[in-house]
Amino acid sequence: MPSMDLFALIDESGRVIEWGRPAEELFGRAAEDAIGRPVTTLMSELAAEGPWGREGSQDGTSVLVRPVLRDNSVLWQVLAAADSPSRRGEAILSALFAQFPVGLHVLDERLRVVRGSAMSSSCCYEPAEHLVGKHFTEVYSFADPLEEGVTARRVLEHGEPVVKRIVRGAHRPGRCRRRIFSVSYFRLEDPAGRAIGLLMATADVTEHEKSEERRAILDKIRTQVGPQPTVGTVCRDVVDAIVPAFAGAAVVDVVEAIVRGEEPPLIPAQQDTPLRHAAFQGAVSPIPVGDVRPLPSGTPFSGVLSDLQPRLIRLDEDSSWLAADAARADLINRSGANSLIVAPLSLHGRALGVVTFYRDRRQDSFDEEDLAVASAVCAHAALCIDNASRYMREWVVALTVQHRLLPEHPAKQASLDVTHLHVPDPEGGGAWYDVIDLPGARTALIVGEVTGRGITAAITMGLLRTAIHTLAALDLQADELLARLSDTTTRLAAAYAAMPPADLPHLEPITAACAIVIYDPVDLTCTIARAGLPEPVLILPDGTSDSLSVPLGPFLAETSNAPFPATTTDLPSGSTLVMGTAALADEVLAPSGRLRPLLGSLGKRSQADVCADIANELAGGEALLLLAHTKPLPVERVLTRDLPAGPEAAPVARAAVRDQLRVWGTDDETAYNTELIASELVGNAVRYGAPPLKLRLINGRLLTCEVSDGATSTPRVRHARTVDETGRGLFIIASLAEQWGTRHQTHGKSVWAELAPETPTVVR
Repeated sequence: MPSMDLFALIDESGRVIEWGRPAEELFGRAAEDAIGRPVTTLMSELAAEGPWGREGSQDGTSVLVRPVLRDNSVLWQVLAAADSPSRRGEAILSALFAQFPVGLHVLDERLRVVRGSAMSSSCCYEPAEHLVGKHFTEVYSFADPLEEGVTARRVLEHGEPVVKRIVRGAHRPGRCRRRIFSVSYFRLEDPAGRAIGLLMATADVTEHEKSEERRAILDKIRTQVGPQPTVGTVCRDVVDAIVPAFAGAAVVDVVEAIVRGEEPPLIPAQQDTPLRHAAFQGAVSPIPVGDVRPLPSGTPFSGVLSDLQPRLIRLDEDSSWLAADAARADLINRSGANSLIVAPLSLHGRALGVVTFYRDRRQDSFDEEDLAVASAVCAHAALCIDNASRYMREWVVALTVQHRLLPEHPAKQASLDVTHLHVPDPEGGGAWYDVIDLPGARTALIVGEVTGRGITAAITMGLLRTAIHTLAALDLQADELLARLSDTTTRLAAAYAAMPPADLPHLEPITAACAIVIYDPVDLTCTIARAGLPEPVLILPDGTSDSLSVPLGPFLAETSNAPFPATTTDLPSGSTLVMGTAALADEVLAPSGRLRPLLGSLGKRSQADVCADIANELAGGEALLLLAHTKPLPVERVLTRDLPAGPEAAPVARAAVRDQLRVWGTDDETAYNTELIASELVGNAVRYGAPPLKLRLINGRLLTCEVSDGATSTPRVRHARTVDETGRGLFIIASLAEQWGTRHQTHGKSVWAELAPETPTVVR
């Protein structure tokens, strides 16, 4: 049983006969003022005088009243427990409110302060005794007092506590920084469970929260600002990441040289170094993005480029330099800035630019720790800008290489009107096209694409173009051309793979696609083979369109060794053949593509206008489209003659050639050479070939003499000895013709030779 102290002793008449020390301490009455007086009178006086107890608060001391027998009289003894729970609770509360390192406030039902701890003064800048009776939002001057009042009232009504709520204080005049508090609310209840107020605990967490904010800003910069293809994109990412988290406004100015892919200047940079206004976020800037001008001398901005030292400027202390920079003075006035940080963008002793951070009067002014954060932001941004500048230099080279390797204008064709649309990739790509003259007035239309970007894709594209020009000179069929080109691509990929990684950084495995169409204006046919590219589209003279069904072959350099099937189809005169890269498959070449109807207007509008409309509608990325409007070779410019299978074929051929060249007005020397070539070709066909034999003479860009037979053997040049009577036919042909060759067909072959007349031929 706990020890008990005598509180008071009352006789049978109700008078106080003893008054103990606990009573003196509780009521503040000495024993001589209480003894002898009626207890009811004494209690009434004490009630009127209240509150009782220490520190001005009522004491909930536990007492025990019991009768005791003394001298045959019954007295009433009032005892106080020396270690009662209420006394212990009061001792604990006294220690908390006096020593606990957190501001404690007892709030009544109207959220007014009833009692405050010693730490309340440091949190509120006011003595604890001045807080009593004030609404708690007046004590702390929160940035949003209405929201805090709603939160506290909710705890009072529902009883669910709110713990460690981060609350920002309002800006106080004369202070450069606003405070941040961690606030907790707990409901106080009486023994019956009714709400009688709140216990509010507050802690100043300004430094901790500021440190966390700075760490979050640096993490955001590292995650949101990374490798980008252009300097401008990096600069925009920087201002987007730091506004408004770190600054109310931010400006990035970069040295103009790096935007053009050139080396930035060494430190110290010259005063007249031009800078580009690359990115801005925040208030309206008086300097348009893209504006190029040197920084005015005598300002913090020009000083930063000289010594690479960041500067913290408080405008209420130093604003004399604004007279030298009217544009930035206007920006400061518009944004209402109270301070700014000017930090350099630099790397390896070279100046890349300047970043300026602004804070307005609604924000805390910058301090020295913010200066360190700004420097870290600029260090990361400078690295990304340098990478983008290096990428830009490679991009400029890649675009230059691709531009030089692509044909500027297709060669004029007598039987085709060719127009192309090339939308280059901003980072440089590997799409290409070619229009190659073939023997017999035929034309090869080629569209190709190398995956990837940059200088490697452009160089690979150039190598494949060179290879296909070389292969086309062999007069191969479309499917065989693709097969040989695939072999070349495979060897090229193996050569790349064997190179040291430093020679070709970021090199990906080569993937290339190609489609080849060989158009014959005499037969009005085209032979198509494709590897990885979409099917060509045929636009008929009446405007209707149809996709040409061509089996899809594998991509070039694939290891499957699958064949490249070819399809030969009729091509009506006046129709248009449309070929394109994979980027156009869905929007232009597919029957349901949204831009497919534009192709239907080719009969009414020029190919250039249609290409321009398609270019305006494309979403982006590299795309290449080739349009070829077909025209037949006039029948009067072609001679076709079936020949007998015996020795009489040669004189028949010579006579036919002689008569036709006379009609065309060919010069005598060309006519003589052509007649001799025709005789030798027919002689070889009779001797080594097989029927049927056919002679074809074509008056196109060059004069072509062609003899077909049913054998598949390939003729070759022989060097006959002086005593040999035969073996000089092809040697003579090779000496007289510009070029000659053999073209294998489904049944048999054609041996041809081309001559360039000294005077233009005229059809009469």
